[in-house]
Order: sequence, then structure tokens, then C-alpha cells
Amino acid sequence: MNHKAITLLQKFFKKSTIFKTGFNLNIPYRRSSGRIYFVSDNLQTVKIKIPLSYKNKNYVGTMFGGSMSAATDPIYMIQLITILGNDYVVWDKAGSIKFKRPGSKTLYANFIITNELLEQIKSDINQHNEKDYHMKVDLTDKDGIIYAEVERIIYIASKYHYKNKKHLKS
Repeated sequence: MNHKAITLLQKFFKKSTIFKTGFNLNIPYRRSSGRIYFVSDNLQTVKIKIPLSYKNKNYVGTMFGGSMSAATDPIYMIQLITILGNDYVVWDKAGSIKFKRPGSKTLYANFIITNELLEQIKSDINQHNEKDYHMKVDLTDKDGIIYAEVERIIYIASKYHYKNKKHLKS
């Protein structure tokens, strides 16, 4: 969804509703089999689930690792873009997943961005203009047993710095 559409929708809906609905209707995200089922009003907590189904079962009947990775891929980046606003550039640079056990049931992940992290980001970017952040999230079952550990590397820069850096490379 583009910025103009979101600005218009904010006149009628909460940001958390737009975030949740936008993701769940987005075709590439739907193909991951992931679904967002909770977004806090401040967008700092996002909860997803990935049901095991015929759409994401692999050859041996457990969850395809690509579904686990894809369902967790965009969350931190879009959360931070939305929370930090237009003064920052946010990119998802890399991701890794470490499987602990086969995904044999519905899996869940809680993406939490604390106030302390937001203050640290603002301070870091104010001092250094850009930085990579290693963001981690676990995929668990409903009892909290970990099936996979996911790490995303999120690049954040001031918009001013990013534009100047991009211009210098041209």
C-alpha cells in the first residue's frame, strides 16, 4: 500500500487496523501462509501465526522453511518504517533462520519494539547517521516451544544522510 492511500485510510481507521488488514490482504504476504492476528495501537507489538496447511507442507509433511522465513520477513521493517516516520529510511538487509525442530503445527511469532529501542535508534542515527540493527524473533507453538529462531538485519538511516549517500554514489 502506498503512502497516499495510507494517509487517506487514516482518516477512517486506526493505523493498527490498516497495518493488519494491509498485510493480510497483500498477495505476497498471503502466499507465505502467515497471518497477522494482533497489532497494538502504537504498532510496537505485532503477532503473527503460520498455520500448518496443504499450502505450506513440505515433502515430509512439516512446514516448509520458506514459509516460516517469508512470514517473518517484512514485519520489523514495516513496523519501523511506520513508527519512525518520514525522517528515516528503513531497509531489511538480510535474514537468517535457525531451525530447532520440524514445524508440525501452527507457529506463532511476537514482534516487539520497545520504547527503549526506539530511543536508542533515534540516538544512534542522530550520532552516526546510519546503523544496522539485529532484530530477533522466535517461531513457537502455542505452548512457547521454539521451532525456529529468526534474525533480521535492519538498516536505518536519517533520510537526509541516505539521500546524500545515494547522490554521492551516482
